[in-house]
Amino acid sequence: MVEAPLFDRVAIIGAGLIGSSIARAARETGAARSLVLYDRSEDVREEASRLGLGEVAGTLEAVCRDADCVILCVPVGAVEETAAAIAPYLKPGAILTDVGSVKESPLNAMKAHCPASVHLIPGHPIAGTEKSGPAAGFATLFQNTWHILTPLPDENEAYRGAVDRLASFWEALGSRVEIMDAARHDRVLAITSHLPHLIAYNIVSTAYDMESVGEGEVVKYSAGGFRDFTRIAASDPTMWRDVFLHNKEAVLETLGRFSEDLAALQRAIRWGDGDTLMQEFARARGIRKAIIEAGQDTAETNFGRNRNGKKD
Repeated sequence: MVEAPLFDRVAIIGAGLIGSSIARAARETGAARSLVLYDRSEDVREEASRLGLGEVAGTLEAVCRDADCVILCVPVGAVEETAAAIAPYLKPGAILTDVGSVKESPLNAMKAHCPASVHLIPGHPIAGTEKSGPAAGFATLFQNTWHILTPLPDENEAYRGAVDRLASFWEALGSRVEIMDAARHDRVLAITSHLPHLIAYNIVSTAYDMESVGEGEVVKYSAGGFRDFTRIAASDPTMWRDVFLHNKEAVLETLGRFSEDLAALQRAIRWGDGDTLMQEFARARGIRKAIIEAGQDTAETNFGRNRNGKKD
């Protein structure tokens, strides 16, 4: 629990996995004095109300009214439309932020509509699961995860104070906050998140096409590696469509490098070059070790078990 709320009123637009998790975490930690949520789907709003996530507003005007911090938890492709719609209702001095996995494109989109009196501070929590919807959220989602803020290059004292305040909010929710340039964020996430998802979708799609050939054996005899890919590929299609369309330059650059490296492995297999295979596999194993040592994962064996050690 924080000693005092960081914000009197936090508005969350989009009550899916991330939005509902923010609501749960902020309520549990006391980071916000009051919470109000909105979702364009009436069914989602009703579910959020049943779950007791906070006050649920019926309109964008109502959700933004008197909010000190407005968090856009919508797909990247909906950020500009949403920012334009809420602009007239944002109070002077409020913070407008988001949680999108792409930063440069949404930054430009929000900047075009954000009133000068509002502090625009884009952000991205490096957290999530393949599940979606209000019921998928949980208060500890952001514990020991990174949250990247990509503020504007503004030296204004009030703006810097707003950045510090938003950083403190995410720290209260359990995150470690990093400040980063939006373009750099998109290049980093292209390799650490976006390309892995693209590969997962492609591998699962290839397996689906082979299913008739294997007469059901692709699913029946799925090994751990393939199961991990299917988990990633179960992520929200709308969200990931928007990610790739709005970060296409960085993704295409990374995909080109990946294709070159994959071709090199293909040649090594064709030519029986075991030394090259061993060298690349050993290097990859070292990266896995570094990730564990950095606290980004554990070395525990996981065969589809959830955080409580039970089967999903």
